[in-house]
Amino acid sequence: MNVRLPIGDFSRMTHLSVKALRHYHDVGLLDPVEIDPTSGYRFYEASQVPVAQVIRRFRDLGMPLEEVKAVLRAPDVASRNAVIVAHLERMESQLEDTQSTVVSLRTLLERPPASIAVEYRSVPATPAVAIVEEVGAEDIDAWWMHAFSELYAQLRSADVAPSGPSGALYANELFEDERGEVVAFVPVMDRVEVSGRASTFEVPAAELAIALHRGPFSQLDQTYGALGTYVVERELGVEGPIREYYLVGLADTEDESQHRTEVGWPVFQTTSETPPSA
Repeated sequence: MNVRLPIGDFSRMTHLSVKALRHYHDVGLLDPVEIDPTSGYRFYEASQVPVAQVIRRFRDLGMPLEEVKAVLRAPDVASRNAVIVAHLERMESQLEDTQSTVVSLRTLLERPPASIAVEYRSVPATPAVAIVEEVGAEDIDAWWMHAFSELYAQLRSADVAPSGPSGALYANELFEDERGEVVAFVPVMDRVEVSGRASTFEVPAAELAIALHRGPFSQLDQTYGALGTYVVERELGVEGPIREYYLVGLADTEDESQHRTEVGWPVFQTTSETPPSA
């Protein structure tokens, strides 16, 4: 004989709050076996306790409700495990991001601000292949990876070698409004037939104050801060997109400490001399 369990008892048995149980019922994740038509009280069975405990553990791991539902309704073990493994892989990626953020934060807290070497450079207009799109700040990392993968794939297909390091232009709106135009480009000397999102593009000439960032992208904001301070203190800044050049990146080495990125801030004018460090 199945014993009906009031929602309060079921809550204590599963360590799921009454509020959570009601929500799981509303979204179709865990239905009570009976609802009193007069009072609206929900009742459960003892056989549902293990299911509720599984749900709680997946939720403790941050698994979205739709994925928990997919696990519970999987037609076979392989389908169930595929959903679980995909979530665990995302957790591992998030853990790596968290560890990277912790390292960056320790660097900010434990090391005094370093002086920054700034070079003034007059950059000529440069032919390139590029992908130009409006991008949200929350999507920029994934967009960046896909854009450059697509550009380099098209160059390989056309048997055309880049004529210099790849780069990107970031509109001010991306930083100020969390959405703005981004140009991912790879310079080329030869004319290239491209398709899809890619197009031929002329990277505009610019007068830049440039600083070299050494290390992972997760700490790139420190170079932005130092370079921006340098430019503002000298009242050199003009309107225009921030520019990055990727001298050493993931395509060259997975060791992020060896990555090298030039950050270019638009300024009034440049000279051939390198200014003193700030």
